Amino acid sequence: MSTRKVSESRTVVARVMMPQDANVAGNVFGGTILKMVDEIAYVAATMHTRANVVTASVDRMAFLSPVHVGDLLTLKANVNAVWRSSMEVGVRIEAMDPRTGEVRHTGSSYLTVVALGPDGAPCQVPGIELETDEDVRRNRESMARRARRLEEKAVERFRSKD
Repeated sequence: MSTRKVSESRTVVARVMMPQDANVAGNVFGGTILKMVDEIAYVAATMHTRANVVTASVDRMAFLSPVHVGDLLTLKANVNAVWRSSMEVGVRIEAMDPRTGEVRHTGSSYLTVVALGPDGAPCQVPGIELETDEDVRRNRESMARRARRLEEKAVERFRSKD
């Protein structure tokens, strides 16, 4: 199977946060941001696989600073690592106050996404070609996260037998 460069999956989206995205105090709902994270991960994974994909899991999402109505929210995503039918997509979230130009890192998340074939079953994904030192670092860190996820999954299976 062929490989694809990390740059081929790199995706950036930006959207102004509106009143319908927020609570009465003007703070954007975490769920609004999570939906955007899931959507951009879908786009990046689809660009890598050229197949339908579904989200299998989302690693912990910590909101590092608030996002307000009027902020320009920018999400940056790319595929960090691939396995047989799954891949990790990293998403960085930044908010900019358009009045001051101040940019805040508001969160990062890692999603495991699975590619599906025409029959709806998981299918093999193309390999990944790491292009930069940053790609290599992200790939190495994604392997460590995957090992932790698999370990947690094994513990959950063991506990469910009780």
